[in-house]
Amino acid sequence: MEASSSGITSGKTQVFHAEGGVDLQGYQLDMQILPDGPKSDVDFSEILNAIQEMAKDVNILFDELEAVSSPCKDDDSLLHPGNLTSTSDDASRLETAGEIVPERTKANGLYFRDGKCRIDYILVYRKSNPQTEKREVFERNIRAEGLQMEKESSLINSDIIFVKLHAPWEVLGRYAEQMNVRMPFRRKIYYLPRRYKFMSRIDKQISRFRRWLPKKPMRLDKETLPDLEENDCYTAPFSQQRIHHFIIHNKDTFFNNATRSRIVHHILQRIKYEEGKNKIGLNRLLTNGSYEAAFPLHEGSYRSKNSIRTHGAENHRHLLYECWASWGVWYKYQPLDLVRRYFGEKIGLYFAWLGWYTGMLFPAAFIGLFVFLYGVTTLDHCQVSKEVCQATDIIMCPVCDKYCPFMRLSDSCVYAKVTHLFDNGATVFFAVFMAVWATVFLEFWKRRRAVIAYDWDLIDWEEEEEEIRPQFEAKYSKKERMNPISGKPEPYQAFADKCSRLIVSASGIFFMICVVIAAVFGIVIYRVVTVSTFAAFKWALIRNNSQVATTGTAVCINFCIIMLLNVLYEKVALLLTNLEQPRTESEWENSFTLKMFLFQFVNLNSSTFYIAFFLGRFTGHPGAYLRLINRWRLEECHPSGCLIDLCMQMGIIMVLKQTWNNFMELGYPLIQNWWTRRKVRQEHGPERKISFPQWEKDYNLQPMNAYGLFDEYLEMILQFGFTTIFVAAFPLAPLLALLNNIIEIRLDAYKFVTQWRRPLASRAKDIGIWYGILEGIGILSVITNAFVIAITSDFIPRLVYAYKYGPCAGQGEAGQKCMVGYVNASLSVFRISDFENRSEPESDGSEFSGTPLKYCRYRDYRDPPHSLVPYGYTLQFWHVLAARLAFIIVFEHLVFCIKHLISYLIPDLPKDLRDRMRREKYLIQEMMYEAELERLQKERKERKKNGKAHHNEWP
Repeated sequence: MEASSSGITSGKTQVFHAEGGVDLQGYQLDMQILPDGPKSDVDFSEILNAIQEMAKDVNILFDELEAVSSPCKDDDSLLHPGNLTSTSDDASRLETAGEIVPERTKANGLYFRDGKCRIDYILVYRKSNPQTEKREVFERNIRAEGLQMEKESSLINSDIIFVKLHAPWEVLGRYAEQMNVRMPFRRKIYYLPRRYKFMSRIDKQISRFRRWLPKKPMRLDKETLPDLEENDCYTAPFSQQRIHHFIIHNKDTFFNNATRSRIVHHILQRIKYEEGKNKIGLNRLLTNGSYEAAFPLHEGSYRSKNSIRTHGAENHRHLLYECWASWGVWYKYQPLDLVRRYFGEKIGLYFAWLGWYTGMLFPAAFIGLFVFLYGVTTLDHCQVSKEVCQATDIIMCPVCDKYCPFMRLSDSCVYAKVTHLFDNGATVFFAVFMAVWATVFLEFWKRRRAVIAYDWDLIDWEEEEEEIRPQFEAKYSKKERMNPISGKPEPYQAFADKCSRLIVSASGIFFMICVVIAAVFGIVIYRVVTVSTFAAFKWALIRNNSQVATTGTAVCINFCIIMLLNVLYEKVALLLTNLEQPRTESEWENSFTLKMFLFQFVNLNSSTFYIAFFLGRFTGHPGAYLRLINRWRLEECHPSGCLIDLCMQMGIIMVLKQTWNNFMELGYPLIQNWWTRRKVRQEHGPERKISFPQWEKDYNLQPMNAYGLFDEYLEMILQFGFTTIFVAAFPLAPLLALLNNIIEIRLDAYKFVTQWRRPLASRAKDIGIWYGILEGIGILSVITNAFVIAITSDFIPRLVYAYKYGPCAGQGEAGQKCMVGYVNASLSVFRISDFENRSEPESDGSEFSGTPLKYCRYRDYRDPPHSLVPYGYTLQFWHVLAARLAFIIVFEHLVFCIKHLISYLIPDLPKDLRDRMRREKYLIQEMMYEAELERLQKERKERKKNGKAHHNEWP
């Protein structure tokens, strides 16, 4: 029974006879098929039911038969040898037997050899694997649970065995009830809320205007999508006693494929493979190598010879490819309901969040582009850039020891103009906008998540009590205590042991952060050393742009170090997380996620923090430079400021990181799958076209990442950090993120649909720990942007000069005319004879005026050399410093107040959703009351019919 109805011979005992007879220890039922007469109408399911009535312990009998007669311990009696024509042979056999099999069923490889039992799950193992006893017990218990099983060898490697599993209706119903799987039982009743006449008139005017526009070009054509009717139905936990209440058109399609595979996976996780309390579950068999892979099947090919518009979709996978994973539909909304139906709620929520994040990037990218264009349009009117470009008589001091020459301030004209593109009057507004945007994004995502959770029936869903990790059980199996929820004894970790492990783990995290700081320190030394090297370079282009060449090469080297350290961080995070011994898988996942995020975030942003807040801040002044190890002079900012270095750092890292991630996400599985196909062609010859069944096609695809959606989320969260943390220095970051995400959505969709095996459909009601990380980044972005504007940019010094020292001082104005003389006021004077011996340049500056220079200028607010306190800070320095600190405090408090006000004003649940939920609760109570009343009336009629007296019906 647990095998298919094909002929299976096991040693001397014939379980299913070739003629159709079944012999079970004295029970024999003949199923003769007339070879020349008309096809018989034999119903094999009725025959199997008859066998079950004759022998209740058929599963035990089958197990005994297998134990006696199997030539090997892996139950080869169920094995069908793989051959290139197995599908057609199977179809012809079924037709001969009198069963009608659809043509599509014959060829897609989604059914057992009888063409009726759908394959719900696939297990893969190798014959050469020594863990045969565990597999034998495990598969015997699988059949005892009611699952049907069939085996097939690989077409290209006879050592690989595929175990096909099918869950009959009885098993699905029993476990769906245990798992509280919610199924549709009545269609939802929608009602229109009361609308005012004024709003109705506005709707009419908007509808008239929409007639002139294309009809929803971004939405998918609903005619191409399947009828996802469960989204329009009230649902309830499935119950076999109330099965008549549920909408069941066809038992074969009542539970969709994702639900069927989830139920089978639930069963496999609770089946024993050895005697013992902890010898249970498929995960442990995958860990110890008993099985090589386990996965649900894709629903056929994602390509079709026929057009989807004329012939329709072959299956849901083909439909997803055409309307979601294809590059031609990049501008359309995602079919989230279909994604959820095919891949499950957890993956559906990821794509819903990614789509929401991408949509919210549109206003941020538009405002950032506006800030950049504002800088472009006001470039010719910028007084500071004009003064820098016209300052041919201002000679700047060398930016490095000996080899760096004196330079005119006008030589940095181009850099001053580029700086104005990012550091202009709109920068502060954009920083405030992005801080508010981050809050609005998170608050509205809560509302969006609530709507999705309601539509996907996740509002009342709670994760069931998680299983304890096998490693935790093995480590602490000697100590047990009672679980307060389940009431069962479970392994227990002492508080002292847990604390000691957490301390060691925290020490490891701190050490790795120190490694990152050491890497940044190495980059700093590289910048200090190479700036002199580039200044003495033979090529004039590099020699004249030594600082830019230093920054560019340092960023590229930093990126290479980042990618190398990422490999090390993953292994260290695994080691530290396993050292902590988390109790459950979710605790392990959260701990690993937090560590990897901290490592990756510090690794990716440490150099950016150095350039933003430390570069050129602690260099000293000419004649008294601060040095590393009393040898290397610290690097100074460019005469036009440090913001250009920060822009280069962010632009290069962001572009390179996203390009590399996209290549690895799609390029690696493409190359792996191409290599697998190449090996098959080499073994079977290029002329021979092999038609693989679906299970073998899926096995040759790449498995999903071991950490699930971790890599996808991490990439987007780090991008969110780049988009918000230093956005005041690089307003084009949201635009780059938007362009990348438009590609990322289709790239991830293509990868899930075509290059990866179908992941198990798992449920989730939110994005987990990532939401808390997003909130932390949003808070950090307010602080960093305040410091970038106050310290890195020249916004505050210019403001102080305009109101206090410029031509408009005391007049309350801050226009461009008020900035006349700002460049000269922001530069200090240095006497060249005061240079240290190791800092004195080789050139005396005679190439500028024909005579040796006596003085040069540098960026700072210091007294001239002939004052009472040479090179002491001026009063303007203290005014600027006070203004910077005041700006940081005011900016942070203002933005945080706005963020909290927005969080308070935006409710987590939309009002219409709250009303719908209340109405649904009310209607469900009414339905339950009507159903109970109907039941009591039936009981009353039956009692009257039977003539029994009844009193006190209503207690």
